[in-house]
Amino acid sequence: MAGYEYVSPEQLAGFDKYKYSAVDTNPLSLYVMHPFWNTVVKVFPTWLAPNLITFSGFLLVVFNFLLMAYFDPDFYASAPGHTHVPDWVWIVVGILNFVAYTLDGVDGKQARRTNSSTPLGELFDHGLDSWSCVYFVVTVYSIFGRGSSGVSVFVLYLLLWVVLFSFILSHWEKYNTGILFLPWGYDVSQVTISFVYIVTAIVGVEAWYEPFLFNFLYRDLFTAMIIGKKLHVEACCNIALLSIYEAMVPFFSPCLLFILSTAWILRSPSYILELHPRVFYLMVGTAFANITCQLIVCQMSSTRCPTLNWFLVPLFWLSYVLLFTLTTAFTLAHIHYGVRVVKQLSRMEEKNMACNLQREVL
Repeated sequence: MAGYEYVSPEQLAGFDKYKYSAVDTNPLSLYVMHPFWNTVVKVFPTWLAPNLITFSGFLLVVFNFLLMAYFDPDFYASAPGHTHVPDWVWIVVGILNFVAYTLDGVDGKQARRTNSSTPLGELFDHGLDSWSCVYFVVTVYSIFGRGSSGVSVFVLYLLLWVVLFSFILSHWEKYNTGILFLPWGYDVSQVTISFVYIVTAIVGVEAWYEPFLFNFLYRDLFTAMIIGKKLHVEACCNIALLSIYEAMVPFFSPCLLFILSTAWILRSPSYILELHPRVFYLMVGTAFANITCQLIVCQMSSTRCPTLNWFLVPLFWLSYVLLFTLTTAFTLAHIHYGVRVVKQLSRMEEKNMACNLQREVL
């Protein structure tokens, strides 16, 4: 298992022919963030590997998740009558979230600046982005939390799926068209949430208890913002389906994951989501990340996406102990998948470089 090769020879051959193609029409990204990132990237030395920048940004997102898990383990810290998260924590989380977002924006620019753009770099970037979805959403949840002033853990679970489906929708679109149409919601949500973290430190969580407009509460605004910013309608316009079945194959695994995890919540006699929401979210988010990474590998290598992901098999047996077992197993298995894929593609790139050098000598 330790030496298992996840990427097939056919996929490795497909990576050799891959060319990156993306379309970004977001005014915030084009006219504000890209000029900012173009300035920031000049600060980095040319010897700094783009993948290290990518990984550093991901670690900051995970750190925010763990930091908030320590101060708000059960999502009640922002509720009236409970001990609130210290103000300095909100400031740290806000700054680190924006730094992570910035690093995610400059890693590609660093790759082009140092002439080191590779398919591995794109896979590494988008693969970690798919895993960051759950860490980001769950950390944001602590602003409102649950209780009388927040939203229920089940509503947050549904909002998490809005984000997850939005993410995979973009890559499904690329799987069918060869072009990644970048959704507007990502940049807007990252800048907005970073700002909201800082504002929370200044005004306190109590400020979010009050109505925003008439009887429209800030928690309702929070819900509407996530749904509104993640709606991505371009996909329906950009895809000319040659085969409806083949085009929809990438959706089979994420849809089954949604059905099985929702059934677990609704049928659980111990109210599993109420007892351990953070662990449940992490399990779902990690399984989703693995499904998405396999889709990204297929889209970049022009190979067929697998119909079902093996992560889903244990979900047919639902139990309390299984939640912690699956969360641990999914996390370790996804890390193993990522490490092995990176090693395979690294060996392929080293082999290609050696061949190119040999041609130059001859």
